[in-house]
Amino acid sequence: MDLLQLKDKNVVVMGVANERSLAWGIAKRLLEVGANVIFTYRKERSKGKIEKVLANYTDYKTAVVECDVNSDESITKAFAQIGEEFGVIHGIVHSVAFANAEDLKNRFVETSRDGYAFAQDTSAYSLVAVANAARPYMTEGGSIVTMSYLGADRVLDGYNVMGVAKAALEASMRYLAADLGAENIRVNAISAGAVRTLAAKGVPSFNTILHKIEETAPLKRNTNQEEVADMTVVMLSNLSRGVTGETIYVDSGYNIMG
Repeated sequence: MDLLQLKDKNVVVMGVANERSLAWGIAKRLLEVGANVIFTYRKERSKGKIEKVLANYTDYKTAVVECDVNSDESITKAFAQIGEEFGVIHGIVHSVAFANAEDLKNRFVETSRDGYAFAQDTSAYSLVAVANAARPYMTEGGSIVTMSYLGADRVLDGYNVMGVAKAALEASMRYLAADLGAENIRVNAISAGAVRTLAAKGVPSFNTILHKIEETAPLKRNTNQEEVADMTVVMLSNLSRGVTGETIYVDSGYNIMG
């Protein structure tokens, strides 16, 4: 019995940076369960990295589409292209976030106006814009999952403006869930624990966080790409059909420890 019911379903995965990224872990698991995966990229350099990791997946149905989440025109064009080629979109993985390096390294009070706006636009508003562009093609309902982090709820050293953007992302997720529920579109967030990704390298205190989680989390260890991918696939699947508007923590329980 196929409990996931993802075979031959069309899922858009946004934000694959390299083979260590959470988005790639999710995409790989989706391919393994029989889903068709459409990758989006912002720059040609990213396209090359996606094509490189797909070299061993030539027998699977995939596509690579340009999509700059800071441009409404690019988002609309990307999803029109996806809709034309695949017809129906059943799921979206939104794993897109960015803040300027100086806004992570400086004191939060020194965050620039442009840096604040850019982090919000890229990391939070992009979910709203993507949901709106994808909605006409989600005619069978579906699931949108975005990737968050504990910094949305707590002050974490060095996370600064990204923490504020993630807080906005989670609030946007809940409002989208309320707005799109009548169309049978679910929207949830995965709050992943500390995993060694390209994005994590931008957080100055990352190594300290890893050690603290190992000491404090109920499971006494960090999570990994595979665990985050498995839970994300569940949230995209039929198994989570009654869940929307939720932030699901995959962090070895660290978030409950005060």
